[in-house]
Amino acid sequence: MSARGKDTVFHRPKPTPILRINAAAMAGGSSAKTTNGTGMGTPTDLLHEWLSHRVSAQSLEWLDGQLNKLGDASGDRELVITLGMIPRRLGKDDLNLSAGDLVAADTARSGWDPSQWTIETAARVLALLAFSGNEAAFLDAYKELCRSADVAEAIALYAGLPLYPAPEKLVDQAGEGLRGNVRAVFEAVAHRNPYPREQFDENRWNQMVLKALFIGSTLDPIQGLDDRANPVLARIMCDYAHERWAAGRQITPEIWRCVGPFAEGDMIADLERVAGSPDPRERSAAALALTASASPEAEAILAKLADETAGIEAGTLHWRDVVPV
Repeated sequence: MSARGKDTVFHRPKPTPILRINAAAMAGGSSAKTTNGTGMGTPTDLLHEWLSHRVSAQSLEWLDGQLNKLGDASGDRELVITLGMIPRRLGKDDLNLSAGDLVAADTARSGWDPSQWTIETAARVLALLAFSGNEAAFLDAYKELCRSADVAEAIALYAGLPLYPAPEKLVDQAGEGLRGNVRAVFEAVAHRNPYPREQFDENRWNQMVLKALFIGSTLDPIQGLDDRANPVLARIMCDYAHERWAAGRQITPEIWRCVGPFAEGDMIADLERVAGSPDPRERSAAALALTASASPEAEAILAKLADETAGIEAGTLHWRDVVPV
């Protein structure tokens, strides 16, 4: 399923000439696109270009040499060495990409959003792409790296999922990234990443959304949250709400986003309860969810949420407005 949003026209500056690396290996995952017939504009081109403007000439020369070695490597020893040395050689600063850079990323690979990436994440993903010419060797190395990675390495390994070859063969490993309780690693898979939307089955998808709530993560950065909404997840969210209410605990208003399109019966009753909350974020969430409901009962409740309904109609109230601060 495709991510929602408007396309923006962006004319990217001429890329820095790319290295002598296997072109097929470096083009990215199965959904990678190019901007012209020469192959320029791939995720690899962009990563290299961004890094070339953010690290010293000496650091870039070292990285280029390592990438060329990885393109010819028969084993993963050089890859392990390169991934380990990248932070010391290139640093850990944020990439701080511009709006134009992000448009170029989405043009190169639909849904790719490296807005939160650091220099070390970008360089590590670039190294993994350089090594990915041999699919079988890459898959074996990737799974082994995930087992032994520290937090920063794991973030890079999982953030790059939409760019790797044979994405359908990495689903189980992506699931492993969601199992732990390290929020940053979980969010490398779940947030600003088109991979779960495209590759996860309904059960794995639903478990990811629920796990986000358990570890205190937010739902809004999950790509495809509306497109992948389903009746089973709606019921899971309501059951979760009832458990929290029974324990006297707070509930993030975001959960009702997954309920609205399927709300009927007792789900409508839950939304009516939320609509009567003194918390403006909860009332806003109820209004947004009820607007998505086809139930006739929803209209009667919305009539009591005049301000929120007016905001929705005016386009000034969105789900991101109810995200916990």
